Amino acid sequence: MTPPVEVRPTESAGRRALWLAVAAAVMTLLLPLAGIVMAIFALATSIRAIGTLRAIPKPAGTAVVGVVLSATALLISIAVTSLQFYFGDELAAYTECGRGAGTVAAQNQCVEQLERAMEKKLPFLEPGQVRFPFPP
Repeated sequence: MTPPVEVRPTESAGRRALWLAVAAAVMTLLLPLAGIVMAIFALATSIRAIGTLRAIPKPAGTAVVGVVLSATALLISIAVTSLQFYFGDELAAYTECGRGAGTVAAQNQCVEQLERAMEKKLPFLEPGQVRFPFPP
């Protein structure tokens, strides 16, 4: 009977970095503010994994993919979070309007109010340019 194969922590650094980057991407889609924290942690882990894997003669491809994925997740989560903060009042008003809307026509009116409020906040857009294909 052969003993089980042990994976040394240095050899699993690339996989760990990749899994953390995937978790950061998922967290970015679910909770963008928490995605920022997770993406920073995954980015730091991925960068450390590249150094660790290059110190031993192992390919660092998974760690490089982890850097790319976590950096992309970080940029997307920062963009989405900043948009949420910028349009916070408008989104809160839309949520409040949607609670009182009992009909489809009232819900459509809430969407139109949100579109007009966002246009006011974005002065480079002309009235009527913001159109949501489906209610947010």
